[in-house]
Amino acid sequence: MELPGRTRVATYRREVGAGAGRVWENVLDWEHLPWLHRKSFSSIELVDSGDYGWRARVGFAPDAGQVILLEVQIERDAGRYVSRTLEGPGAGTEIWTQLTPRGARTGIEVEFHVPGVSPERAGGVGAGFERLYARLWDEDEGMMVRRERELARRPGPAASSTAPVALGPLVELRRRLPLVVELGGERWRVVELGGELLAHSTRCPHRLGPLEDARVEEDGCLRCPWHGYRFDLRTGASRDGRRLRLAPAPRIRVDAEGSVALAPAEGRAPSGA
Repeated sequence: MELPGRTRVATYRREVGAGAGRVWENVLDWEHLPWLHRKSFSSIELVDSGDYGWRARVGFAPDAGQVILLEVQIERDAGRYVSRTLEGPGAGTEIWTQLTPRGARTGIEVEFHVPGVSPERAGGVGAGFERLYARLWDEDEGMMVRRERELARRPGPAASSTAPVALGPLVELRRRLPLVVELGGERWRVVELGGELLAHSTRCPHRLGPLEDARVEEDGCLRCPWHGYRFDLRTGASRDGRRLRLAPAPRIRVDAEGSVALAPAEGRAPSGA
């Protein structure tokens, strides 16, 4: 396809290990851009969204001063969507993405149409777009595959019927932190905050994002690497004013000999939200 006033500089093709439904969910998920794709984008401010898609001001990384007005328009019946730069650097650029369902996988074909590019420069400009989109789709695929896996998991058994897990002597345990442990069919991370041992769920209650590698910030909060949502490590409550909470965390017990165990939260099941 050729668009008037624009040069098609490249076509990028690949297949991702997620069904079309999960890919469409990802297309409409504007929030993840500066978090999952932090190497490429620095910020996002939603302007509008609706059945057509969404429009937002997006800052680039590492140059946060470069901001574009980006519109993503979906044509679900045609199996495609169009990303248009309406304002800012590259204004007039259109990126057309065609999705081809292949069972549990999806074929991706992306065409990059850029204004003001001569045929002599098209190859170099196109190569830059292809490198960028290879990285973006690598990151998106990782998120989609994990989310699909977490959604397919059955909740673990009730915490009250689960035996505590021995973590070893306190002195040795501190040298191994942070540590991910399984209890009650769920995975929990044990960390130290201000000299206190705490456990927290490894699944974000928003989109089941990975919290096992989430950084503990100075104010005692965890930040999900997918969407930047923050949670109080001690209480599990949202620190963004959202109606979200981490799954009830197991208790950490230290006996008189200094041996540590992870025990079920009393009367609560440790399944993720």
